[in-house]
Amino acid sequence: MTEKLLISLTVNGRTHDDLVIESRHTLVDVLRHQIGLTGTHVGCEHGICGACTVLLDGAPVRACLVFAAQAEGRDVRTVESLASDGEMNDLQRAFSAHHGLQCGFCTPGFLMLAEGFLAERPDATREEIREVVSSNLCRCTGYQTIVDAIEDCARAREEAR
Repeated sequence: MTEKLLISLTVNGRTHDDLVIESRHTLVDVLRHQIGLTGTHVGCEHGICGACTVLLDGAPVRACLVFAAQAEGRDVRTVESLASDGEMNDLQRAFSAHHGLQCGFCTPGFLMLAEGFLAERPDATREEIREVVSSNLCRCTGYQTIVDAIEDCARAREEAR
């Protein structure tokens, strides 16, 4: 028999109480199938592609490698947290302006990776951005436009400070 757990998760500032999960359920499974936030994509399920990247206490993590129970009592942010009142945030707008997406499958993971990275390193250099995005996989863009978008957003945030 599979062990069942009762957990509470705080996702995008909202508490989800009384989640009954199996101990083996990953964070991405619970986000998508129990909470209904499908913006976090499931790719390789081995932590390689980065499509499932979310922020856990502000740090980018692969949601396919984190058990949902491990996220209890911590702050989880998904790609749905970026937009406000139906308006894209500055990072999303930069991705759109620089054509930093094509098929879009990898985009939520790149957005959350970049959001966490820029919070930690707002003055990141182009080379640092390039190094960070190399941890996620994209088969369409060739990464250049993604790096351009993140760099543009970082500079705009820096100027706004």
